[in-house]
Amino acid sequence: MEKASKIVLFSCLVVSFLASSSAQTCRTQTFSNNKQYDNCGDLPALNCYLHWTYRTDGTIDLAFRHTGTNSGRWSAWAINPNGPQMFGSQALVAFVNSSGVAHAFTTQVNPPSPTMQQSNLSFEVSSLSATFENNDMTIFAVLRISENLLSTSQVWQEGPVSNGVPGIHPTSGEHLQSVGSVNFLTGQSGGSASNSRARRRNVHGVLNTVSWGILMPLGAITARYMKVFKSADPAWFYLHVACQCSAYIVGVAGWATGIKLGSESAGITQNPHRNIGIVLFCLGTLQVFALLLRPNKDHKYRFYWNIYHHSIGYAVIILSIVNIFEGFDILQPEDKWERIYIGILIFLGIVASLLEAFTWYIVLKRRKTGSDKHSNSMNGAANGVNRYGAGGQGV
Repeated sequence: MEKASKIVLFSCLVVSFLASSSAQTCRTQTFSNNKQYDNCGDLPALNCYLHWTYRTDGTIDLAFRHTGTNSGRWSAWAINPNGPQMFGSQALVAFVNSSGVAHAFTTQVNPPSPTMQQSNLSFEVSSLSATFENNDMTIFAVLRISENLLSTSQVWQEGPVSNGVPGIHPTSGEHLQSVGSVNFLTGQSGGSASNSRARRRNVHGVLNTVSWGILMPLGAITARYMKVFKSADPAWFYLHVACQCSAYIVGVAGWATGIKLGSESAGITQNPHRNIGIVLFCLGTLQVFALLLRPNKDHKYRFYWNIYHHSIGYAVIILSIVNIFEGFDILQPEDKWERIYIGILIFLGIVASLLEAFTWYIVLKRRKTGSDKHSNSMNGAANGVNRYGAGGQGV
């Protein structure tokens, strides 16, 4: 009986520990004005939390907290009936002004160039204030919104303050993930609305890494080193074409997802990554069309075609690798994914180096063999002249 009671007690402790470890952080947060809220949610990016109470008079008593910030940065929370995006959002913004006081104001984030200037929202906001304590910025407000906004998209951000003016926030990592949904009636809040976009970003990264960053170099290795072996002709050519065409098709799919993501993220531009991607798409398309214009081996223009084909091909590989690392900087995935890709590049580099050395060994050996045969044939001819030439008779 005593043993059984110990087991039950241990089980209760385990369950209690698991429950406490999975509890929302927002449940443990308190406010200096001793306010309490019926609902709260841990937002999935930028260390932010939302607390609110939906009142019977149709108003929402709300508190937005951004932890781990500093006095040189602004914090903002907004709702957007147009979807989980920055443009079109109705925002509450707060920062520490030059007097060292937390200042809160409202602004509408409108295209094409959001200015973060104070402006009225499309709904009534009262009791707006902010506090900055222990590196935590908290915005308090009471919203009176229409019924169609009780379940809507939410956006939150943070960025630098320069000379008392909020500046442009970063456009990478968690700053791209700070969108979600909120239902003020049911008490649900989080980043579910951003999951599909996050998946599309991941799909975009995987497609382009596999196509431009792995299949393209693999196809180049196949063409450069397999054709040295006479028995591999013309199999090397078909393998090369299959590899490069597959890479191009998958790469076009990745490029299309990037275009879609760009259209959904108005105001967020990744200029180097985007521009390199456009160049890659154009060069890859030129390579595909060049295949249709490939001259025969003995054609007088084949030499120039080879220079063009090789130059464009190596340029595509170099730009692809550069752009993939640009993508890593933007998405900021777990470090293991970047390390895995670096490992793949190192492996391909080692294979290419070994094959390069072996290829030169084969080529030099063939040249030497050919030179020996040429020398033997010349010696044989000379001997024949000595033995049978000058009118002499063979023995």
